[in-house]
Amino acid sequence: MDERLVAAFALMEASGYMAPVLFILFHILRQFLFIPVALVCMAGGVLFGSLFGTLYSLIGLTLLSVTFYFVIKSFKSFYEKLLRLKEKWFGRNATLTTGQIAVLRLIPFVHYQLLNLCLLERKKELKPFVRASVLSNIPLAFFYTVFGQYIKQFSPPILVMIFIALIVLFYLLREKVRVIQWREFFPGK
Repeated sequence: MDERLVAAFALMEASGYMAPVLFILFHILRQFLFIPVALVCMAGGVLFGSLFGTLYSLIGLTLLSVTFYFVIKSFKSFYEKLLRLKEKWFGRNATLTTGQIAVLRLIPFVHYQLLNLCLLERKKELKPFVRASVLSNIPLAFFYTVFGQYIKQFSPPILVMIFIALIVLFYLLREKVRVIQWREFFPGK
């Protein structure tokens, strides 16, 4: 994986004005090379700086989400596989808010396309889906582009504290719904 990533970014560095376009396209292709989103965003910060790296990563991740929107409607088997994965991870009736999806995108081992599926279940039309996708990708692009180079220097206790903070944030951003059982709503005699 490291050799492919190094080769791709060496090509981007040498390409001059085409580097941002290649970087954005690389965000779409990285899933086929099994390169984590976080590594690509970190490399964007190194190649383009914090501001442009975040902007290019956000554009690339949004285009990836739009591509997912159209592809998932064509490939029912992929859709069914992601639904089973969602059911396994989050439960059958779980509906995640855009804020929860944004927090989960910050956790590197959570499947990016699975989160796109959760977003698609809440926002079925293209325009709201793209808007929610941009909003949920902003923290991911910003965090890993700006702070990505410093994450390697964090001690394990700091990483655990960050992970716990993300779990608490995920809990606080949940949709507050109370399920009333039939027996509770209509008490028996």
